[in-house]
Amino acid sequence: MARATTPAVEFEVSGRTVRVTSPDRVVFPERGLTKLDVVQYFVAVGDGILGALRDRPTTLERWPKGVFEGARMSTRADNTGDAFYQKRVPQGAPDYVETATISFPSGRTADEVCPTELAVVAWAANMGTLTFHPWPVRSADVDSPDQMRIDLDPQPGTDFDDAVRVAPEVRALLHELGMEGWPKTSGGRGLHVFVPIEPRWTFTQARRATIALGREIERRLPEQVTMKWWKEERGQRIFVDYNQMARDRTIASAYSIRSNPRATVSAPLRWEELGDVHPDDFDVLSMPARFAEVGDLFHALSAPTPQDPERPAYSLEPLLELADRDEAEHGAGDLPYPPEYPKMPGEPKRVQPSRDRDRTRTAADEAAAEEG
Repeated sequence: MARATTPAVEFEVSGRTVRVTSPDRVVFPERGLTKLDVVQYFVAVGDGILGALRDRPTTLERWPKGVFEGARMSTRADNTGDAFYQKRVPQGAPDYVETATISFPSGRTADEVCPTELAVVAWAANMGTLTFHPWPVRSADVDSPDQMRIDLDPQPGTDFDDAVRVAPEVRALLHELGMEGWPKTSGGRGLHVFVPIEPRWTFTQARRATIALGREIERRLPEQVTMKWWKEERGQRIFVDYNQMARDRTIASAYSIRSNPRATVSAPLRWEELGDVHPDDFDVLSMPARFAEVGDLFHALSAPTPQDPERPAYSLEPLLELADRDEAEHGAGDLPYPPEYPKMPGEPKRVQPSRDRDRTRTAADEAAAEEG
């Protein structure tokens, strides 16, 4: 006998009727969380998630079958996975789902979902979206970033606590440059710092500014931080992933749910609480109460409104000047782009150092070869 289908649930989200199909479908088996729980979570943190997404072209990370043991993400090479990234607006989207046309590094374009109201988030969650990946631009100008996103990525042998130890140095450097950043957990082991910037520069310039910031942090904390793109060179350090500022590279939004058994979320933080929290403290069950208590700690990064127009926006000029000095004084030019990008002007050779036969071998290389 076929299993009875649970009737859909309809409820109002900011004046829209949103329909949740199969509301009792289990999404996170270890926590007993259903699809309806996921949708209700996003509504509970509505001002926060909409503040993170409003007017931003957004890739949807969809897990329609839930996060079960052995579930895997589809890739370019293998699209048979249980989850996938939706970069184009799905067919049959409601008429209130707005879009923005973005250009990929290949030159192709796509119309991406561009949330303007909370019902869009709930609609996407009904389709299995757990993580929202907004671009660092707004629909009015999709080629000029208005956020610099600093990704402190722990490498093997390091963890969230190591990223936390690096973060104050990042903030100190930002202050020296007349800037401020807002931290959040990635929802995993990493830590993100978002900096609102004036939308006056290209993706290439914003990425160059991020490289300059990362190099300066690496100089100050050489045993803790690395800017090496190749994993074989990073060691047990925190990698400042500068390529997260490349076009079409995105970071999970604040309040997004991550696809792990615990159902953690990407949680905005106060700087003063960094040393006292852990990513597992923030999940689908705990975050609504925290949000009700502290509000949206990323409010300064949300879109201005006529009723609330003031938002900080900093200049990238100090970091671009630092990049110029690095190049003039140290010969420090561009760094490799991700592999799916076309070869970029000024980019160094895109080959692993251990496979680069033309590379000048240093004493450290020789020692590593002998140890291997």
